Order: sequence, then C-alpha cells, then structure tokens
Amino acid sequence: MTPDEALRAILHRDDVSAILIDGPSGSGKSTFADSLVAARGARPTALVRLDDIYPGWSGLDAAIETVQTGILGPWRRGERGGWRRWDWARNEPGEWADVAPGLLVVEGCGAFGDDVTRSRVLFHVWVSAPDAVRKTRALERDAGGFDEHWTMWDEQWRAYVDRADPERRADIVVDTDAPAAETHTIRGDAGSTVGS
Repeated sequence: MTPDEALRAILHRDDVSAILIDGPSGSGKSTFADSLVAARGARPTALVRLDDIYPGWSGLDAAIETVQTGILGPWRRGERGGWRRWDWARNEPGEWADVAPGLLVVEGCGAFGDDVTRSRVLFHVWVSAPDAVRKTRALERDAGGFDEHWTMWDEQWRAYVDRADPERRADIVVDTDAPAAETHTIRGDAGSTVGS
C-alpha cells in the first residue's frame, strides 16, 4: 500500500485510539508519522518517536521495554505515560517527557514490541522499503552520524524481527518504494483490498 492509500485507510477510522508505526531504519516511518499527524489537523495527537527513547546505539531492546511499560502500559489503564528522553549529544539520559493527550502515535524501529496482544483500538502500521533504499536514506538523513553504527543497529533490528515477527502483526503494510497504482491488502479487521 502506498503512503497516501494508508493515510486514507487510517483517517476514516474512528475506532482506533493508538497507532504503532514500525519497520526497519530508513523505511519512511517518521515521514509517514509526520504525514499522519498533519492530516489529522487540529485533532489532538500525541506523537512519540523512538529516536527520543533509544538509550544509545545499542538500545533497541531497552526502548521496546520503555514503550511497553512506560507508554502503552499506562495507556491501556487509561493513564498518561512517559519516558526519559535520550540526550544523543551527551550520550546520557535527558529530561522526562509526558505523553500528551489525544490519539497516541508511536513510531520507530521496535514500536510493535514483543507484545502480541491484539486490540481493535490499537492499530499496527508496518513501513517497508528495499534494503538498499532504506540504508541510503538512513545514512544520508543522519549526515554520517549513523554510518559507524549501521551494522550493530541492523543486527539488533534483525534479532527483534526474528523473535517478534512484527510484520505479521501489521494491520496495514506501507511500501514507500511502491508504484502508486498497485493493489495492496489491508490486513486485520478491514480485510479488504485497496487499489486498482
């Protein structure tokens, strides 16, 4: 599904109160999340980026745990969660951040986590792109800051994918490198096909 098709499919739903956007580095998760927030206009939306949570380059699993216990756990209980931001410049924990009220959108590598709980109010979006495309995007985006960490990060990512099989849990799969006219399947409760 193209990003535009996915946005249309998500925006017409009023039964969703949290959206998790997962996929590999450089696939277009942040861009998709920004588009989703912009398309919602003035409606309250709390955007949580895992880039603000990872405790350094080896912190994928720690960030997954923070999302599950510090953000989604309280959200499921009807409470506001929060997390300690990671200060990348100092390579240490930074200030505390509270989750704002509104539709909860969590985006980043590992956003689905290891929790396989299904819920009609929790919507999973998987964003993908070919490996060569996403690596180029990620390395260009971070202007050299990611280069020396790519292999270590990708190993953590692949370990997460091997143990959690996150793409299988997606309600929608977004291909950021797909031609716009392709036919795509929306998984889960929607169970329909979109496209030409």
